[in-house]
Amino acid sequence: MHIEPGIVTGAKLVLSYATGIAACGVALKLAVETAREQGVGSLALRTLATTALVFTFFEILPHFPVGVSEVHFILGSTLFLLFGAAPAALGLAFGLLFQGIFFEPPDLPQFGMNVTTLLVPLFGIQAIAARIISRNTAYVDLSYRQALALSTTYQAGVIGWVAFWALYGSGFAMSNLANIATFAASYALVIVIEPLADLAVLALAKSLRGVTAPGLVTPRLHNAA
Repeated sequence: MHIEPGIVTGAKLVLSYATGIAACGVALKLAVETAREQGVGSLALRTLATTALVFTFFEILPHFPVGVSEVHFILGSTLFLLFGAAPAALGLAFGLLFQGIFFEPPDLPQFGMNVTTLLVPLFGIQAIAARIISRNTAYVDLSYRQALALSTTYQAGVIGWVAFWALYGSGFAMSNLANIATFAASYALVIVIEPLADLAVLALAKSLRGVTAPGLVTPRLHNAA
């Protein structure tokens, strides 16, 4: 989902800085609330886990440039279901930042765009989860339909933000529209895979109910709200 360097340049980058700061601000607000409710130690452990996983997803799992961006298996809904919104958001931001610093320095000017593209859809699935998942349902008991709704929301959000940045930076030329369409079509394939990944991970987590150490996963994974 990295926006390719050169698509948004110059003064237009200011908007990406503003949206990136806003998205990170929401993530920090969630982190404060989570630390207050579940403890600083638990938040720190889960953030460390999500950061390592995101870094691994970006560097090791298959990824390839398509059109205006790259297709990645981000597994945003999986991170949310396992670790909660705040650790997932912090892990996505830190993982993206560390990747830029250590492996992709040319991506750092695009950090505001990329972190916005990752985090805002995550906040979207947090809102969707509150609406479609009963308070009496632990995440390990989700149906495929619910997992699909969360994953689709996240991936659609990523596609939407990538399209926005591409149009904002490079306009409505036919070549740009074609590149956006190519990216969207390729990335839509991820929607087929990620709900299955969610259910596989949740099934494993369900088999480990009572074994997983408290504080390493979100309390909602094994318990009703």
